[in-house]
Amino acid sequence: MVATNVANASTPGYVRRSVLLSENVVAGSTSGVRTDGIGRSQNEAITAERRGLTSDLAQADVLSSTWRTISSYVGDSADGDGLFKSFANFESALSNLALTPESGADASVVLNSANAIVNEFHSLSQLAVSLRTEADREIAQGRDVVNSALKTIEQLNGKISGMDRTTGEAAALIDERGRVLDTISEYLPVKAVPRNYGMIDIVTPEGVFLLAGTARQVEFSPSSAFGPDQTIDNGALSGLSVDGISLTPGSSSYGAVSSGLFGALFTLRDQDLPTFSTQLDTLAGDLITRLSDDAIDPTKTAGDPGLFLDSAGTGAPGLAARISINAAVDPAQGGATWRLRDGLGAIAQGPTGDSTILNAMLGSIKSVNSISSNGIQGAFSSTEMVAQFASLSGQKRIQNETVLSSISTQHTMLRDAEQAENGVDVDAQMQELILIEQAYAANARVIEIASQMINRLMEI
Repeated sequence: MVATNVANASTPGYVRRSVLLSENVVAGSTSGVRTDGIGRSQNEAITAERRGLTSDLAQADVLSSTWRTISSYVGDSADGDGLFKSFANFESALSNLALTPESGADASVVLNSANAIVNEFHSLSQLAVSLRTEADREIAQGRDVVNSALKTIEQLNGKISGMDRTTGEAAALIDERGRVLDTISEYLPVKAVPRNYGMIDIVTPEGVFLLAGTARQVEFSPSSAFGPDQTIDNGALSGLSVDGISLTPGSSSYGAVSSGLFGALFTLRDQDLPTFSTQLDTLAGDLITRLSDDAIDPTKTAGDPGLFLDSAGTGAPGLAARISINAAVDPAQGGATWRLRDGLGAIAQGPTGDSTILNAMLGSIKSVNSISSNGIQGAFSSTEMVAQFASLSGQKRIQNETVLSSISTQHTMLRDAEQAENGVDVDAQMQELILIEQAYAANARVIEIASQMINRLMEI
């Protein structure tokens, strides 16, 4: 047994084993010892607590890594990359052009910086869609993993129940069942409920049975597309369920999953990323509105858009993916950059030194406007509003990284405690092996002396 323990010291999920010994009584008298089988040295309470933290850790890890990605794309300073830098560059370029309105080169810089803003909005909007799509795909993969694991545990239950559970074979099967249960706990928190004949049922902390004798099927239907109007609330996206009981995180169901990979993925797909997208739309809408003010440009038709516009003209959700540059100022679309100075409706160039419209545009994006929409609250200029948006993304990143750090520390401590209780201490096992060798040598010496005494008696 010592050799088996040492050989499996690094095997995941292996629980230290020992030989079960008892007093051998014959005709009322002690007659040595007998072997009763193989025992597993597992502390079930510690293992159950560690599995709970495994679910929490999986959730925290996914949320932290996702918001780290989002925050890096948004940017948090004018020196880095991202939307914040693009807005800062646009404001700076417009300020320079207002000082040198005759400069065609400076006008091109303004146009390029405006296009950079558009590209950043498009990129971030696509990022949100991609992350939602990926989350939905991983939920579907998790469904398959959990269903397969539940079926495996059902089969292991059947094997274990039909054999002597004090054998090494049974111990190996119980270890394997524990490893499969660990896999499930990465996706959602579960508890093992002991049943007769060494079997277990599996139930969520909320009381939903995933396995009760037989494995139940976790149900989920992946989506083929993601648009701003596709939500779980309007039935366009699938939830997670077992036998008609909703496990969907954030739902009003008593069975709603509280953590694990499912908890993180549904939070991202249905809460965090849609909020992120609507905030992007808010920023895009604010920029379009500021520069569409009829007081800025007397040459354009009242009510028409300014430098930035909604390419669909609908104002529907998903504006950040549709924002574009007014064709009147874009040579690539048949326009001319001098209209930045002379007006979007100008049919000919005006005085090259006139910066009236440019200063009005600059004043509009610098003006401090109050807003309370989609989590963005306060009074901001256009660039300040983006900075606030970047700050909110950074706060989500920091918040999730802090949670991850805390849970990771707890999980490591509990895993070490579990290893100390259930795992193999090679040094201790080697000491035990030495004791066994010494006992064997001592017994051999006793037998040798007894044999010598018998032989001597026979000689007499």
